[in-house]
Amino acid sequence: MIAASLIAATYSDRPVIARLMQLYLYDMAAQAPFAIGADGAYAYDFLDRFWQHPYLFHADGQIAGFALVIDHCPLTGRTPCWFMAEFFVLRPLRHRAVGRRMVQAILARQTGPWHVATQTQNQPGDAFWSDVLPTLGRREQGLQFDDADWTLRAFDSPP
Repeated sequence: MIAASLIAATYSDRPVIARLMQLYLYDMAAQAPFAIGADGAYAYDFLDRFWQHPYLFHADGQIAGFALVIDHCPLTGRTPCWFMAEFFVLRPLRHRAVGRRMVQAILARQTGPWHVATQTQNQPGDAFWSDVLPTLGRREQGLQFDDADWTLRAFDSPP
């Protein structure tokens, strides 16, 4: 089994997460249209907004991904409520339980009500969350936010 760890990111880790965000957006572009800029980078305007509880993932001593957690749900307006704003595991480490263990570690750190949402067309993301959170809370489909359809999972941690 791969040794994996969750590390609370600091402001000095911000450039690392910004670079990982480019890989995340590249993966997401397979499900949702993201235009690439003339400079060869995807635009991402939410890093400041979502920089509340940032995490880096490590697996076998190397960077494996990141998560950005915020303290309210932008889809429903619920507060207090933890919201998984972004979650990303590098491709070579997927399907090796790294993502599952990072989710468990985050939920253990930030207890209480949670919302996790995926855009309806993001089938890989929906499959991941369905696997990791199969019996937690309720699942609501068809939410509209920011000109997109979303599926929302609402639950309490610890379950």
